Amino acid sequence: MTLRFLACFAALLAPVCCPGAEGPTLEVRQLTHGPRHHFFGYIGQCLTTPWNASGRYILSLRTTFHDRMPEPGEAAEIVLIDTHDDDRILPIEKTRAWNFQQGTMFYWNPDQPETQFFFNDRDPDNQRVFSVLYDIERKRRVREYRFADASVANGGVAPGGGFFLAINYGRMARLRPVTGYPGAADPTAATAAPDTDGIFRVDIESGKHALLVSFRQLRELLRDRFSKIDEAEFYINHTLASRTGKYVYFFARARYAGNPMAVNVPCSIRSDGTELTAHEYIGGHPEWDRGTTVIGAREGRQVLYDVERQAIVGQIATPEIIGDPGGDIALSPDADWLACGYATPGTNENEYVLFRRSDGVHARVGGFSRGPYTRGKLRIDPAPRWNRDQTAVLVPGVTEDGTRQLYLIEIQR
Repeated sequence: MTLRFLACFAALLAPVCCPGAEGPTLEVRQLTHGPRHHFFGYIGQCLTTPWNASGRYILSLRTTFHDRMPEPGEAAEIVLIDTHDDDRILPIEKTRAWNFQQGTMFYWNPDQPETQFFFNDRDPDNQRVFSVLYDIERKRRVREYRFADASVANGGVAPGGGFFLAINYGRMARLRPVTGYPGAADPTAATAAPDTDGIFRVDIESGKHALLVSFRQLRELLRDRFSKIDEAEFYINHTLASRTGKYVYFFARARYAGNPMAVNVPCSIRSDGTELTAHEYIGGHPEWDRGTTVIGAREGRQVLYDVERQAIVGQIATPEIIGDPGGDIALSPDADWLACGYATPGTNENEYVLFRRSDGVHARVGGFSRGPYTRGKLRIDPAPRWNRDQTAVLVPGVTEDGTRQLYLIEIQR
């Protein structure tokens, strides 16, 4: 049976919904096809969406291989999927800064979401990474964010616009390869916790950048928690700006004695560089809710954690509904729907639960193959991403021909 049949069968015949409420019907449609591979990368956190403002175009990367990490000079094609023209693929650019887990950190520009998006690239001469702002109407790059004192690129755009967070992907390629760009420059490699590297805040309009928090600051913040912290090499994962742009939530991580996450601590900081705080561990790939609340996983529950109060303040659904709250989650633009994706136990497949918070209605769908890529640098994470009107979620999967493709889970109302 095809993945489409399996997924639709599961959705149509076995939706899981709350008592007395009619669950939504989910329909699965394969969006892209081989022989080349198509993927978006990363998770739809913090209002990240593959769709432009009108919903006509979906961003994707396209490659000729997916069974190994890219070499420094190997570019991926950047394409638009035209949903108004039978999902026709339109190649528009190329990038040399990408991987299979995070893609190239696509974000539509919140200030011009119909025509402009961000992606990461690297200079082939010196391997330094930088971010690009591209305009699909002008069919060209309208800005590149290159810095003489840092090799950093976009790690997360503020949902309301104005700034993005930039991090060192060469450092990540060395310390946790699944999240980095192989062979990218790492100017601070000689220092375990440099005071000139960390998370940068980049102003989109002016192009000015400033260090928001350094690795040296993070080491001092966490010194009392780890006995050999001076020997640990620090890096950053998951720089997530809150919906208001007031806070940044991220994971301070460090490699020691071969363990890439010997240090793994969630932290927050205000986007003006104040109130740096280390928090108790909240698992999964956390997502911002409204205000100062982060959605994450704790003790088998999908919990709400307030970064100001530093306390769990609520819960979404139940363990019976969301079987693995430590999976990949994405909150819809209206903050009502939560999509949670995780590996189906005992299989090489991903499944998804879509849960509506306002009334508890929910449904699940499975059968999305990860092929052999269940672990390591090439793994296929569930990574759900909402469209702008809460009617569809974009997800990845391996097809029967062995290619990596994109699927739509559509809510039939």
